[in-house]
Amino acid sequence: MYTRPGCHLCDDARQVVSSVCDQAGAAWREIDIEADAALTERYGDYVPVVEVDGVQQGFWRVDAVRLARRLAVPPGGKRT
Repeated sequence: MYTRPGCHLCDDARQVVSSVCDQAGAAWREIDIEADAALTERYGDYVPVVEVDGVQQGFWRVDAVRLARRLAVPPGGKRT
């Protein structure tokens, strides 16, 4: 999840991502875009941005159902 300090939407998203990932048994990490000029340019005011396996799942508001669906691992071990 890409965030920036002082972002109230990031605070909300952090709770959703943490909860969904805990339930799915998935690891996650948070990246401060302000620590990298390229990330700041790329994401700007569109934080928080959530990615799963390198694919952007959304920004600003995190949809818990959509995220949970993306984290589900079907038989065979590949996410869809």
